[in-house]
Amino acid sequence: MSVNFSRRSALGLGAVAAAATVGVSSPAEAAVSGPASIKKVYEKQKAKVGGLWHTHMAAVDATGAITPFVEDDADHVTYGYSVQKLAVATAVLDKVDRGELTMGTKVDLQGDIVLDGSGIYFLQGTYGDDLTVAGFLTAMLLVSDNTAVRLCGRLVPALEINEILAAKGFVQTRVIPVANPNRFYLGVTTPREMHDLLWRLATKTLLSPASCDFMLRVTRGLSGYHDGVRRVMSSRERERVATKYGADFNELGESRHEVGIMFDTNGVPLLTYAMFAEGLGDPLNYGATHPAVEAHAKIGRALIDNLPPTPGATVAPRSKIQHFKPVSGG
Repeated sequence: MSVNFSRRSALGLGAVAAAATVGVSSPAEAAVSGPASIKKVYEKQKAKVGGLWHTHMAAVDATGAITPFVEDDADHVTYGYSVQKLAVATAVLDKVDRGELTMGTKVDLQGDIVLDGSGIYFLQGTYGDDLTVAGFLTAMLLVSDNTAVRLCGRLVPALEINEILAAKGFVQTRVIPVANPNRFYLGVTTPREMHDLLWRLATKTLLSPASCDFMLRVTRGLSGYHDGVRRVMSSRERERVATKYGADFNELGESRHEVGIMFDTNGVPLLTYAMFAEGLGDPLNYGATHPAVEAHAKIGRALIDNLPPTPGATVAPRSKIQHFKPVSGG
């Protein structure tokens, strides 16, 4: 398994433009529909941005079977950066499902384990909190908290994470152990294996239904990441997209990744996307104006505009869509 090692990985770091700026499909792009239209937008954006793209996209057919429509170097092993937090959460929740942990199991948050970068815990400045598994997994999946990765490692050591992933059939998706058994670098995956993780999550076969529902609820949360695929969407559309973003850099250049699942209005999964792009420019821009992130936004609009019809006899379980309601306290 040969990959390029990232300087920021070695440091243990994982990590709105206006709709008119992002744009919608051009008339030429609109001439086709469905997966063909999505693929056309993807190819155009990939050529425009440059870099090295490794992508897998799949959609359900009339029978409910999931069928790839973009397989662009989909077996390439690459650093997933914060996308890997999906795999780490899977390992922790596997122990919950087996009764070795509970969602209420608590760990203490001490200042000497806090990492900056993405997340919320490093912003506190004062520590000593007792955090539940449910709490720090929410922080890790919703706002990509880096400290939460270390909290996961305190309950599921690196070698055990890899054993759990191997037992679930993942061949390449791994964290990278270090001398401290409870810490690790976020490691590697492939677009195809990430699709497999996402689809099994969507169909509630990756973990128990309760654990899958937890991960889906958090990754669809409207307090999460919106710069990429979900950028040019209404709140109701965003609620139907479970997504995870990852960004970092290595000797090839910048990396910007995004993976996720799209559902119909009743919570039936219809599509997965796993886009990994490396060798990009615009260093130190982790915002919505990075060219690859702008490309994700255009691709995301094409994805949701061209979702396949819900299969008439689908066997995929639904995931309840939780609609956003503003609250002013009280």
